[in-house]
Amino acid sequence: MKDNKDKMYHLCKDHLHSYVMAETNDGYSFDGIITGLDDEYVYFAVPIEQANTPERTPASVNELRQYGYGYGGYPGYGSPFYGYGHPPRRFRRFILPLAALTAISLLPWY
Repeated sequence: MKDNKDKMYHLCKDHLHSYVMAETNDGYSFDGIITGLDDEYVYFAVPIEQANTPERTPASVNELRQYGYGYGGYPGYGSPFYGYGHPPRRFRRFILPLAALTAISLLPWY
């Protein structure tokens, strides 16, 4: 077990700040950017799905307002279009124990 953890540590260290596909020992796979690494954990930035994709459409006007759209679909108060607020987040942080990783493969950026 320790050999696999050491192997994953060096593999993650070689691919630090790279876009990778990672697979865990329970068969789960995901893509993301390796942002950090320590003796026990590897830290990823994992893309968040877009809010208006077919899988997830806004449920209400209130949900649209959080993205800066006010009444009637026009940009509203707190909109990034007028210099207020922040753009929606594109990545979330994901922390995974090194012992849970089984494979890392480098992915192209495009």
